Amino acid sequence: MVGGGCYGTFYASQLAKAKARGKTDYRTVVVVDRNPECQARRELGEAPDREFVVSDWTAFFDQFLTASHDDQIVPSPHMPHLMFEWVLRRARTRWPNRAVSVEPVPGDFPAPYDRAGADSTRYVSFADWICPTHCIEPALCPAIGAPRTWEMGDSIRELADQLRAGGRPVTGPALFVCKHQVFGVGMFSAEAVRGGDALVEAAGAHDATAEVLVGTISSCHGALNLLTVGPRTTHDPRRT
Repeated sequence: MVGGGCYGTFYASQLAKAKARGKTDYRTVVVVDRNPECQARRELGEAPDREFVVSDWTAFFDQFLTASHDDQIVPSPHMPHLMFEWVLRRARTRWPNRAVSVEPVPGDFPAPYDRAGADSTRYVSFADWICPTHCIEPALCPAIGAPRTWEMGDSIRELADQLRAGGRPVTGPALFVCKHQVFGVGMFSAEAVRGGDALVEAAGAHDATAEVLVGTISSCHGALNLLTVGPRTTHDPRRT
């Protein structure tokens, strides 16, 4: 659970209700927040299947994502692009003598909302309206009362194809897809994040420049980055 504020409190509460009603099962909900007295701890407290970790998210995921487990990550709607940041740190550690950078994501995208952040993250959304709180993105969109005719993952894969057709050395996309699981709680797999890291490693295994399109998305919204690994130099000690 990323954060123990209002969203984390809601999600942890919903998971507890779902488990009590036999709608889901889990070993432990881990709530990660820098504040030892975060809202979730104050309102929900410790439980046999709930624990709190006082940590910076970056430090937590550096340890959590290197373990071999397939736990689920429950993101906050307003968290930074933490999974991409982890993949980026891994790439810079893996190739200390190659230029590893974040470039603006090029190409045309069909979403009505399309904005670039100061850190070169491209934020896209098919909603040009205010979405209902904790929307589970059903087939019938509750905001417009009509079928949802879009799927963010499909559009991003088409974007990657578009960039390759234009001559860009793009691999991927590596997508961390947040999907509704139970009682209004969406999550994605830690294994999917490690898979994105493996995709970057494979793309950079050659001497040439590599570009990997990475996104954390739901059906309607997404945050996209283009991770670029520069060419190897002849004196690069890590040529294997």
